[in-house]
Amino acid sequence: MVQTPSKILTLSEFLQLPETKPASEYMNGQITQKPMPQGKHSRIQGGLVSAINAAVELKKTACAFPELRCTFVERSTVPDIAVFVWNRIPSDENGEISNTFCLAPDWTVEILSPGQSHTKVTKNILHCLKHGTQMGWLIDPFEKTVFAYRLKRETEVFDEPDSALPIPSFMEDFQLTIKDLFAWLQK
Repeated sequence: MVQTPSKILTLSEFLQLPETKPASEYMNGQITQKPMPQGKHSRIQGGLVSAINAAVELKKTACAFPELRCTFVERSTVPDIAVFVWNRIPSDENGEISNTFCLAPDWTVEILSPGQSHTKVTKNILHCLKHGTQMGWLIDPFEKTVFAYRLKRETEVFDEPDSALPIPSFMEDFQLTIKDLFAWLQK
């Protein structure tokens, strides 16, 4: 849902607004509220965050964050999953993980919800790639398909059950097939 404020807000003005549930995003002067995640979306998101973190967090290689606001280059978006290489995770003055992430994730994952714009989500992924993200996934749980995006490479489409999904270079010990990904939807 696009919200049209009475005046065009700057990014810094947008960041001063109270957070909304579901999250609102800021792109090109427009505020858009993400759709409320539903069952399929939530299950895939939870399973994928857990699987990624199980593969990389103990070794401090990377960390996956669900619904993390990422603000950079005049946009503030909330990918369904933002994965950051460990040494790029911002810290606060106490040496703890910062509350604000003013950089593009190393891997961005979006999961389509009913009624969500495929175009808007793709634009978010492409913006991330343009500003340092290694890989973007767009997961369509209804079509059981994953679109993989990488900078200056053709978009790849994965929909065969045994297809191994491409992963960013820092995820060397992580493997996932289409069948594995969508198995999280089974009761």
